[in-house]
Amino acid sequence: MAFPLTRLRRLRRTGALRGLVRETQLDAGDFVLPLFVTHGTDVRAPIDAMPGVARLSIDHAVTEAGEAAALGIPAIMLFGIPDQKDAEGSGAWDDEGVVQLAIRAIKEAHPELIVIPDLCLCEYTSHGHCGVVRDDGQVDNDASLELLARTAVSHARAGADLIAPSDMMDGRVGALRAALDEAGFSDLPILAYSAKFASAYYGPFREAADSTPAFGDRRSYQMDPANGDEALREVALDVEEGADMLMVKPALAYLDVIRRVKDAHNLPLVAYNVSGEYAMVKAAAAAGHLDERATVLETLTAIRRAGADIVITYHAKDAARWLAEETQ
Repeated sequence: MAFPLTRLRRLRRTGALRGLVRETQLDAGDFVLPLFVTHGTDVRAPIDAMPGVARLSIDHAVTEAGEAAALGIPAIMLFGIPDQKDAEGSGAWDDEGVVQLAIRAIKEAHPELIVIPDLCLCEYTSHGHCGVVRDDGQVDNDASLELLARTAVSHARAGADLIAPSDMMDGRVGALRAALDEAGFSDLPILAYSAKFASAYYGPFREAADSTPAFGDRRSYQMDPANGDEALREVALDVEEGADMLMVKPALAYLDVIRRVKDAHNLPLVAYNVSGEYAMVKAAAAAGHLDERATVLETLTAIRRAGADIVITYHAKDAARWLAEETQ
C-alpha cells in the first residue's frame, strides 16, 4: 500500500523523516576559499567586479587564511599575481615566486590548513594563454607540459598539499604525476581541473588575475559548453593518468555534468563556483533584487546536491558565518 500522503506531510513537518530521507546539509568543511596573492607589503587592492574580494600581499593572505581556518574552512586555493611576465611564464616555477612564498608563509602560520596553489601559466605569460604559444599563434601542448611539470615540482617543494592543474593541456596529469614521482613527491595528490569549460562566467576572474588572453581565446584547449559527453571523456582520461581528485568548472551552469561525473567515478569531486557566478549574486543583492544570504546558501546546497563533495567559492567565509549562526 502506498505511504499515506497526509502522514508523509506530517512527518516532514515534525522532522521525523530526516533519518529516512537523505538531505544535503552544508558545512564549512565543504568549502575552499580562493585567494589572489601579489607582491609587496600591506597590499589589499579591491577587485571592482568582485565586491568583497581583493588582491592581497602575502601578509594579508596569511591573515585571511587564518580567518578562514577559524571559521572551519579547511582549505584555501592560491592564484598568483607576479610583478613580471614573459612568453613562457617563468614566474610560475620560480621557487621564490609569489605563490611559492605565499605557500611557505601560510603553512608556517597555519600548518593545519590545506594549501592548494592553482597550477597554470596564464597569470604568468605575457600573452595570457595557459601554455607556450608557437609562431603561428597556436598553443604548443607538448612544450607546455614540461613547464607545467616544473611548476608542479616547485609548488611541491614550497609545501603545497595538493597539485591542482587548471591549464587543460592534453596529458598533463600523467606528465605531472611522473615529474612529482621523480622528484620524490609520490604521495602528493593531484586535483585535476578535468571538466573545465570555455565559459563566459570567468570574466571577473580575468580582471582579478590579470590573465585575459592578448589574442584569440582558450577554446582550443578548454571545453565546448554544449558538449557534456566530451567532459566525461576528458575526466576518464585524467582518471587513467592518475588524478586523485576531479573538478568541474564552472558549477552552476554545469550541475548536470557534476552529477554525471559523480555517477561515473568513485573519486572526490570538486566544483568551482566561479567569479561570474559570485559577481551575479553580489550585483543582484546590491540592487535589492535578491536576498544574498538565502541565495548563496541555496546555490551552494544545489552544487553539493548535484554531487560535489567540495565547493571552491568566494562566498566561503560568509557562508561559513551564516551556517554557524544557524546552529547557535
